[in-house]
Amino acid sequence: MAIADDLKKTLTDPTPLYFAAGTADLAVQQAKKVPELIEQLRAEAPARIEAVKNTDPKAVQEAVTAKVAEVIGAIDPKKIGETAQDLALRGVGVAAEYAVRAKETYDKVAEHGEQAVRAWRGEVSEEIVDIAVVVEPRPEPTPEAKAEPADGAAAEEQQPAAKKPAARKSTAKKAVVTADDAS
Repeated sequence: MAIADDLKKTLTDPTPLYFAAGTADLAVQQAKKVPELIEQLRAEAPARIEAVKNTDPKAVQEAVTAKVAEVIGAIDPKKIGETAQDLALRGVGVAAEYAVRAKETYDKVAEHGEQAVRAWRGEVSEEIVDIAVVVEPRPEPTPEAKAEPADGAAAEEQQPAAKKPAARKSTAKKAVVTADDAS
């Protein structure tokens, strides 16, 4: 039964679809920047090409040779094992950090996608609905209700209970993603 529940939850979770919509929306935003970048590259390209043409290959070779000699001279054979173990542990830590960052980014893009889908549909966000419920004035009692005796039971039967619209629950975190965050 647990497998069926997990499968049902997985198949009804809209987060992957929101992630796809968010990715598409961010791609469109980035694509709009391409013409500016092309113009910038077109303007800077002649100067960069000229700088490469004027570079002396022997000077580059000497600089690379000196750097390689410096790195090789700094290697201590006794510390290679310790360094390898240290690097392996750091690698595990970095991998865990990247996994956390990937999940956070996934959630941000999914939230952006949910907002994009709402914008495409013309829906009002949940926050605005919640604010409207709080700000909306309560209905004034009718003159008949004011004339009733102070018996609370009779007044409650005539006054319909004010219903608050149920807010939809979202599985994604509430965060705003800008085009810079996702790139």
